[in-house]
Amino acid sequence: MEYRKLPRGGQQISVLGLGNSSMGQAGPAEIEATVALALENGVNFFDMAAADGIPFAPFGRALAGCRQKVFLQVHFGADYHTGKYGWTTNLEQIKRSVDWQLTQLGTGYIDFGFLHCLDELSDLEKVLSNGVLDHLLKLKEQGVVRQIGLSSHTPATVQRALDTGLIDLVMFSINPAYDYHHGEYAIGGADERMDLYRRCEAMGVGISVMKAFGGGQLLDAATSPFGRALTEFQCIQYALDKPGVVTVLPGVRDREDLSRLLGFFCASASERDYSVLGEFAPQDAAGRCVYCNHCQPCPAGLDVGLINKYYDLARAGDALAADHYAHLDKRAGDCVACGHCDLRCPFHVAQSQRMEEIRAYFGA
Repeated sequence: MEYRKLPRGGQQISVLGLGNSSMGQAGPAEIEATVALALENGVNFFDMAAADGIPFAPFGRALAGCRQKVFLQVHFGADYHTGKYGWTTNLEQIKRSVDWQLTQLGTGYIDFGFLHCLDELSDLEKVLSNGVLDHLLKLKEQGVVRQIGLSSHTPATVQRALDTGLIDLVMFSINPAYDYHHGEYAIGGADERMDLYRRCEAMGVGISVMKAFGGGQLLDAATSPFGRALTEFQCIQYALDKPGVVTVLPGVRDREDLSRLLGFFCASASERDYSVLGEFAPQDAAGRCVYCNHCQPCPAGLDVGLINKYYDLARAGDALAADHYAHLDKRAGDCVACGHCDLRCPFHVAQSQRMEEIRAYFGA
C-alpha cells in the first residue's frame, strides 16, 4: 500500500480506499470479509455513503479492535431511516441518521463529517444557514467529529465551500470523462475543474475521489464516451495524478473486486499509463499539461510533470510550491531544449517553450 499525508491533520491516508455504494448487495458476511481483506492489505480509508443500510453493522464488526487505525467519511445528509439511501438537508433527519450510523458502526466519533452531496449552490447555502454546519462545528468542538468535509460534483459549489475556510477534505468526482465534458456529472470545463484541484492543493485541502470509473462506463468500450475502454488502473492513476488528491475510493461489491483493484500496486508503468487520452482531449484541454509524465525519461533528467505542477500551483497561490520547486534536483533552467518531451506529449504541450516560461517565473 502507498500512503499520502492529509495536509490538514497530517494523517497518512491509503491512496486506495474503499467506496461503499454497491456493497450492500453482497450481504453481511461478504461485506465483513471484504473490509477485513482491505485492512489486511493496508487500506485505512472508508467512505460510508451506501445505497442502503446493510453495510454499516458488518463494517462495525470488521473494524472492532482497530477503529483508531482507520478513517471514516460519514455523510451528514445521507439518510437510511427506510433502509434505503435517501438525501436530506433537514437538520433533525440528519441528526437521527448520523446517530444511527454511529450506533451501527460501533464508534463514538467520526473522522470526517461530510456535508453530503451538495451539487447546487442553493443547497450549500441552505446547510450553511439552517443549522447543519453549526451542528457539525459543535460536534467538532466536542471531539465527535474530527474534521469537516464536503462531497459534491460541482466545481462552483466546492469553490464557495472553500471560501468559508472550514473544509479540510473534499470528495469530488474525477475521471477523464467528466474532465473532458462527457457524462451526467461532467460539470464545468477542463480548466475550471483543474483550477479547483489546484486550489485545493494550494489551500491544503485534500481530495478523496469518487466515481473514478465514471460509474463503470469508462471500463466498457460500448459505454465509454471515448468509444474505447480504459482500465481500472489507468483511471486510478489518472485521478492520483491530479493536484490535491489524497485517495481514490472505487466502489467495490466484494472481495473479488477488491483483490483485482489491489493489483494496481504491482502493475507496471505501462499498465497505469493513460496517455491514450491525448487522442480524445477536447480543444480546451489540448496544450495543457496534466502531469502524466508520458514524456519521461527526460534526457536532461528533469521531472517535467512535477515542474509543471509546482508552476501551476505557485500561480494558483500555493505558498509552498516555490520552495518545493527550489529543492528539485533539476529545474526548468536545466532544460536543454532537445524537444524530446514535445514529441512525446500526448496532450500536445510545447514543453520546451514552457520550461523557458517556468525558468523566467522562478528565476532558475
